[in-house]
Amino acid sequence: MSDDFSLDPRLIADTHAIGDLALCSVLLMDDARFPWLILVPRRRDASELTDLNDADAVALTEEIRLTVRVIQSLARPDKVNVAALGNVVAQLHVHVIARFRSDPAWPDPVWGRGERTPYPPHARAQILERAAQLFAAA
Repeated sequence: MSDDFSLDPRLIADTHAIGDLALCSVLLMDDARFPWLILVPRRRDASELTDLNDADAVALTEEIRLTVRVIQSLARPDKVNVAALGNVVAQLHVHVIARFRSDPAWPDPVWGRGERTPYPPHARAQILERAAQLFAAA
């Protein structure tokens, strides 16, 4: 890991930390409309998947798979979306989003749909605790 790794300020502003996996920091997007986790490889200056070495790329794939399983247990979605866009935040990060046929953006992407709805503090604390438990048990 790079000792000088730092999280993009936009990710800090929009998320809450769940914990760290071997490669990635795991964040909860603060939008109660969509159960939404974000993986951020702790590698300085990584903005594209190709910026990772082979071992890190394999580790990221495994951590994405783990995170999909966690979000499935956490939210029981109809579908899980996985995306690494980086158009707004250049720092390499991977979105893992629980989607429901009844959600306000279905079937379209979640980006640019309505206003973000922050979690109430009690609900945020519950989902952070439950997600941390699911990662620890995996």
